Amino acid sequence: MNKLLIQGAQVVNEGKIVQLDVLIEGERISKIAPTIAATKDVEVIDASGKHLLPGCIDDQVHFREPGLTHKATIGTESKACVAGGITSYLEMPNTNPQTTNADAYAKKLAVAAQTSWVNYGFMFGGTNDNLEHIKAIDPKTTPALKLFLGSSTGNMLVDDPNTLKEIFSAFKLPIAVHCEDEETIKTNLAKYKETFGDDIPIAHHPDIRSEEACYLSSSKAIALAKETGARLHVFHLSTAKETALFSNQLPLEKKQITAEVCIHHLWFSDEDYAQKGTHIKWNPAVKTAHDRDGLWEALNDDRIDIIATDHAPHTLEEKAEVYTKAPSGGPMVQHALPVLLECVQQGKITLEKVVEKICHNPAILFDIEQRGYVREGYFADLVLVDTQQTQTVTRENVLYKCGWSPLEGTTLRGTVTHTIINGKMIYNQGNFAQEPNAKALTFAR
Repeated sequence: MNKLLIQGAQVVNEGKIVQLDVLIEGERISKIAPTIAATKDVEVIDASGKHLLPGCIDDQVHFREPGLTHKATIGTESKACVAGGITSYLEMPNTNPQTTNADAYAKKLAVAAQTSWVNYGFMFGGTNDNLEHIKAIDPKTTPALKLFLGSSTGNMLVDDPNTLKEIFSAFKLPIAVHCEDEETIKTNLAKYKETFGDDIPIAHHPDIRSEEACYLSSSKAIALAKETGARLHVFHLSTAKETALFSNQLPLEKKQITAEVCIHHLWFSDEDYAQKGTHIKWNPAVKTAHDRDGLWEALNDDRIDIIATDHAPHTLEEKAEVYTKAPSGGPMVQHALPVLLECVQQGKITLEKVVEKICHNPAILFDIEQRGYVREGYFADLVLVDTQQTQTVTRENVLYKCGWSPLEGTTLRGTVTHTIINGKMIYNQGNFAQEPNAKALTFAR
């Protein structure tokens, strides 16, 4: 049996930072104590000066497989997760074909079983006409239903009010939604196309995908959830105004309506469009510094429950197109945790709160079994970080298949040094294991 002993780490877990030793036997954490003596059959990791975190759980990624593998694959992007301390992910259904029936879902699981470097789960996609498929979802193996209420691909825009109400009424697992009002966006886009044609300056992206578009859609979804009793999770908030729609009056496990914010909305603002251009074109759009400040405030006071990446790679050639043709989205999984470690250094958030939002809370919200914490008996998904070691993001050191990052040129104070997945050392100071050790996530329902 594989045995690892992590000694002298500052363990960040459940709101505390305590120096502890952690013993791993096989796939699981077997003992946590102030001091654990090493035996001959144990591999010892000296973690002095480092912090030990539960493996991060990213609840929103787009790994582009099947159908869009020129941008990314489950294999390439999950390997980037390893280097970024993300040990589990939930992937989105807007691939080609879309993950909107049992056959497509099973095929994705089969690919991940062969190629994923980290633990995996896949959200099922809703459309205007697949309610019977939705009703057949297995709650033990499916984390949530994903609905696009704006900015969809294919036929995944769910815009029939009767269908929406029926889905919200019938589905008991979390319903994760992308909220932007499509009619508002169309009206705004038409206005700017009249002036600029297709080559709209990127600085107008947050004017087109506006605060109004976000707030209108989010508020409608929340009203419907309250009417039907649905368990609603609103993805990637981008405006300060939207944060007023959410509450911190209940602990997460008792909330029926929850929210997420993504790294790019916490890091960039509209002031960055001049330098970054379409490399920071996301849906919803990166908005003002005021919005960014409002998101930080809501994150810290627990109106926002989860931090995610919305990792969505495109090629540089695609990103170089004119505004109306350049796709939205960018790669982030390799650098999400280091960005948050830098934000800790800047005093924007505590390390304990980071772990709550990117490790504990995804496990709670999606009922992920025995992950997201440093606990005896739990799967040993663990990350060692050096908060003093700096790294500069360059095109040469990114692992994404698309080969670039919107963070290029940024120096971050904080580096992932080791990543352990299901008890096995997968990443050790820049070196990967010869093969992955990932599992399908299961859900306690």
